[in-house]
Amino acid sequence: MNILDTIIARKRIEVAERMKTISISQLENTAFFKKPVLSLKKSLLDETATGIIAEFKRKSPSKGWIKAEADVDRVTTAYANGGASGLSVLTDNEFFGGSIEDLKKARVNALPVLRKDFMIDEYQLIEAKSIGADIILLIAANLTPAEVKQLAATAKNLGLETLLEIHNEEELGHICDAVDIVGVNNRNLKTFEVSIKTSVDLSTKIPGDKLKISESGISNVENIVELKRHGYKGFLIGENFMKAADPAIAFTAFVKQLKS
Repeated sequence: MNILDTIIARKRIEVAERMKTISISQLENTAFFKKPVLSLKKSLLDETATGIIAEFKRKSPSKGWIKAEADVDRVTTAYANGGASGLSVLTDNEFFGGSIEDLKKARVNALPVLRKDFMIDEYQLIEAKSIGADIILLIAANLTPAEVKQLAATAKNLGLETLLEIHNEEELGHICDAVDIVGVNNRNLKTFEVSIKTSVDLSTKIPGDKLKISESGISNVENIVELKRHGYKGFLIGENFMKAADPAIAFTAFVKQLKS
């Protein structure tokens, strides 16, 4: 069993437990559920913006703890004030050290917020909206094309956008009409090896009507310049900032270099 299989097995237990604790009607009655949803797609299409989706991540299965003590309020506010086009917040606790509370705290910022987690059930989409998320992640590696279609349609009915994450050419078949953004993850979720070449190779194979972003392994401005040449509008970056002594300062310096 690889790490992705282990995560999904644990996630099924976790979701079943939460469904017993908080009902759908309770989720639908939260203040966040009723708020207007912000569009990440619109934000990324703004040619004057950085295109950076800045991620708050304390831990990863491959690296362990990156910054356990990080303050989500301070870091995400610095991302927002520094020019991020969107925010990504990990809500998986066991493997990534995140929480639902982290996303709620990040919601104080007037930017689209992606709930970064392993979505396997419609309940999680309703839950995502109830905690302030604007966009949800679907990972092709752990879903069938039919499951992606169903979950993406549910997200659209909820007013949420969907980011579909793919890792190889075989997963292109998961792309459907209800998907708003296609993200190419340069990190193989089964081996955790990283290569920007993954995004480059898949760039021409993604349907032209889908906005595409690149995720993972983006560590310098040159990466972004190269990816833009291949039609990428968004760049999800987390570990590069989170591993710095001060993620806020690291992000500000990166954006300054990008603009210059």
